[in-house]
Amino acid sequence: MSLLLATLLPGLLLAVTGAALLANTPAIGAIFKSMPRSRGATFVFFYGGAAWFLERVWNLSPADFGEYRVPLFAGFATVAVLAFFFVPDFLAVRGLCILTLLAGWPLMKPGYLNFDHPQQNFLTVFVYVCIVFALWLGVQPWRLRDFFQWLFATSGRPRAVGGALLGYGLLLCTMAFTY
Repeated sequence: MSLLLATLLPGLLLAVTGAALLANTPAIGAIFKSMPRSRGATFVFFYGGAAWFLERVWNLSPADFGEYRVPLFAGFATVAVLAFFFVPDFLAVRGLCILTLLAGWPLMKPGYLNFDHPQQNFLTVFVYVCIVFALWLGVQPWRLRDFFQWLFATSGRPRAVGGALLGYGLLLCTMAFTY
């Protein structure tokens, strides 16, 4: 992945999310509020993250327990399937955390030891903040539900957060084309 693409993709994601929050329609609020316990979001986020993680396990090198990849793969796949039936609460949030943590490396890799472009720090800071929040929400996933309840309690909060996300997303999109 190029540095341009690694900066542009999060920028577009932030801009789209910010624009949705800036619109602040009742349907958008309902989607955000229902996401933490949604079975559809669980299929997308949790099983998307599980599939990506299982792909990483399957391609382990011998130095990284690669000779045990089949039992590891089978064990983690079993846990992922059983989690849907026995621990269904907030799996969508945990899946979003898994995807965030797994996406951190491909987003950071193009800028590693690249000191020619100091504007890449806008992306680096954003990714590190996302990683910290993913670790925190992975342990306490109900906090996202509480945040969405707080966010949509008044009509001004989603617009303010949406404006900030849209602004930072557009900043990242602009920075992507300066490399």
